[in-house]
Amino acid sequence: MERPHRPVRLPIEAFDVVKGAEDPATISRIAHETAQALLHRVRGSDDPEVVARTVRYTIENGIDDVAELWSRSAARSLPGSLWRLYLIHAAVSRDAVGTAEVYRRGVAVDRSISHIVAGAVEPTGPREIRALTEEILRGAFVGDFADALARAAAFSAVMSLGSHALAEVTDADDPEHASLVTLRSARYLEFSKDLAASAALARDGRLD
Repeated sequence: MERPHRPVRLPIEAFDVVKGAEDPATISRIAHETAQALLHRVRGSDDPEVVARTVRYTIENGIDDVAELWSRSAARSLPGSLWRLYLIHAAVSRDAVGTAEVYRRGVAVDRSISHIVAGAVEPTGPREIRALTEEILRGAFVGDFADALARAAAFSAVMSLGSHALAEVTDADDPEHASLVTLRSARYLEFSKDLAASAALARDGRLD
């Protein structure tokens, strides 16, 4: 009997608590094989519809139990990187309005080139922030994988700055919320570092 499809439901709160495996030795062989199979299947296809269908399906429905496997992989690995791309996209899809506000705050205080590398259209509203994360996710399948990871790292860096700035202005009025936003800032910074490291590994052909 065919098992019914159970799409991954990722509320934005999941971004605050999800963690990859701390020990690379615990990475599942299946997680690596499924991540490689998905990328190779799409990249190796001569049919543009395969690419469009796969990206559209994963954006709309998630990747079910496979994503759960990837979530337990080391951060700086292929499945761990794919998991982070999907989690970022899911968080934005859940709250595009709030994400856009945080992103704009981050751009306002960014003194690096992170907002340029991320490549969001300005002014960045909900539609633009959603389009950006979909473009980054799609780029993992049809573009330069290392570039997609670098853009996701830059996006996360801007979001970390924005979350920190938001925490500062809400601290006095709502300390509990400020604490949550501060935690989210730290998590985005962690994602930024891991994705940037994965991008460098991918460029050297050493991300597996």
